[in-house]
Amino acid sequence: MKKRNQYSAEFKAQVVVEVLREEGTVNQIAAKHGINPVMLARWKVEFLDRAPEMFKTKPSESERELEQERLHVADLERKVGQLTYEVDWLKKKDQEIQTLRRKRGQ
Repeated sequence: MKKRNQYSAEFKAQVVVEVLREEGTVNQIAAKHGINPVMLARWKVEFLDRAPEMFKTKPSESERELEQERLHVADLERKVGQLTYEVDWLKKKDQEIQTLRRKRGQ
């Protein structure tokens, strides 16, 4: 059985950059490095798909704090909604009990 080759990310990037610089055709570059042209085409697609991630900025400390505050506020709003629902339910049940007591007292 033939063992599968595993290529480093650096090697893949180097070969894909060669393709993007048009230093040869995909077939020529694949033959030069001893890899399958289909695999090289997949690497190129993956490289181009992930390229926008390189230019994304990481959130600053203030943005992270703001996001934490938003999550905290959303959690509190959920709790307030749940408690409001429970209070309304209890008020309704209390009215039902009071109505039953009045009917029994008559």
